[in-house]
Amino acid sequence: MTIDEIIALVAALDGVLTVTPGPDDGSPEISWGDTFFYYAPNGVAPTTTQPFATIVTKNYPGDEKSRLDRPAAFRVNVAAGKESFIQWTGRAPRETADDVDPSVTDTVIAHPVYGSAGWLAVVNPAEHTDTTTRELLHKAYDLARARYERRAGATSGR
Repeated sequence: MTIDEIIALVAALDGVLTVTPGPDDGSPEISWGDTFFYYAPNGVAPTTTQPFATIVTKNYPGDEKSRLDRPAAFRVNVAAGKESFIQWTGRAPRETADDVDPSVTDTVIAHPVYGSAGWLAVVNPAEHTDTTTRELLHKAYDLARARYERRAGATSGR
């Protein structure tokens, strides 16, 4: 999968806001060129929720072991829920595991920084993880949409 294929897949889902920060939007320079996906049917980036998935194209501070500074390297990060996390890692999110190389490609792993929060990651998804990455992105979308709808129902007095 390419970055453009992932963006097209997720952006086509109903209510998704795709944000790709750049130099003219006031966002931090470290985020420029990365992509963030929110469930935001009103088209406004939420200020109180995290994206449900991201694509990062470079190392962030504390995440140098992912080696995203390699040519054409990128990582898809997905908040696909505790059940998916356990299915793919064999452990609960809060349990630590330092035995996985975060730079491994085409493999579903616990996110090297946000794994404890239940995030999964795939560096350069390809043949082995194409279908799984798509499924995880859809799962994360479904969870984000359900959270949004629960919150909207709570604020409308339902």
